[in-house]
Amino acid sequence: MFYHDYELGKSSMVLTKDLFKLKPGESFIITADTETDPHVVDAIARAAFALDAKPMVIWTASGLGCGKVLDSFLPSKPLTAALKEADAWVELNNKWIFYSTIYDTAIKENKKLRYLNLVGMTPGMMTRLIGRVDYPVLKTFLWEITEMTKNAKHIRFTTPAGTDLEFNNAKDSKGKPDPNHPIMFEFGDASTPGAHMLAGQIGWAPDLDSINGLLVFDGTVDPPCRKLEEPIRLTITNGTITKVEGGKQAVEFEIWLKSFNDPQMFRLAHACYGFNPGAHLSGDIVEDERIWGCTEWGVGNIGAILIKPDGIPGSSHSDGICLNTSVWLDGKQIMDKGQMINSRLAELAHKLGH
Repeated sequence: MFYHDYELGKSSMVLTKDLFKLKPGESFIITADTETDPHVVDAIARAAFALDAKPMVIWTASGLGCGKVLDSFLPSKPLTAALKEADAWVELNNKWIFYSTIYDTAIKENKKLRYLNLVGMTPGMMTRLIGRVDYPVLKTFLWEITEMTKNAKHIRFTTPAGTDLEFNNAKDSKGKPDPNHPIMFEFGDASTPGAHMLAGQIGWAPDLDSINGLLVFDGTVDPPCRKLEEPIRLTITNGTITKVEGGKQAVEFEIWLKSFNDPQMFRLAHACYGFNPGAHLSGDIVEDERIWGCTEWGVGNIGAILIKPDGIPGSSHSDGICLNTSVWLDGKQIMDKGQMINSRLAELAHKLGH
């Protein structure tokens, strides 16, 4: 295994100095579990300390699931208490606290908290997805495709694996983009209060009841499967999974969904584009959902950052990846099998190595 010690040092400084913009004296919590790479934890803590911030590393055991499944497993009260007092928090847990009651409470009650989700991060991922990113060009690219998507009424996704899904964006009474369903691009900037994600993703909750068609995951589904050996085919009717087809991993996924005895676990939660120029299929969902030209769908719990003010609670959450997506916005194609065909987007993509 390669630890990329030199590159990891640079990436950690980019993270703490440029993305979090840590100031002297700020409290900076790093959460990790027993599946987290300690090289990443130590490098980030060293970088924070070098900036005269006050890093605090909290290690926990790894749970058997993610999100609210961890509420009764983790030491929820002391962990929540610490996060409610912190200035900044980077989550490295492999079994993520994100979407748990711990996370919900910390974000809701600590109005100054700056949170960045880097779950499952490895030295190689830190290098590819943070340290080597051309942030100014990527920010421009993400902003432009976000604006195009936000202004569209009807969207269609297809993939070579068989996805053919159509849906409407959420609109208000005047036909304008619904402010309660924001379309957000993730640039990795954690310098302002609230929840932030790794650079290279655009996410939103469309009009969920309008989603219909066939959704085929052919990259990663996490939890419970991680990297897929064969596609999982989902029939979607009015935003609900009505049929799960495929091989043994499809059976595993359906059993996992049913295990919660929660109807929300069969509901689609959000759509995303993936656009981090350094991402490749690794089996880690944080990297895989940023593979250039993929789309990703969430299932289950919907966070307040996607549907205001409180989201839609679910027992857990899973994300599935569709590779090499083609996209139509109001009937006009902008992406073909993961490659930009809109001239402006293609120009920016070329600068980013795509």
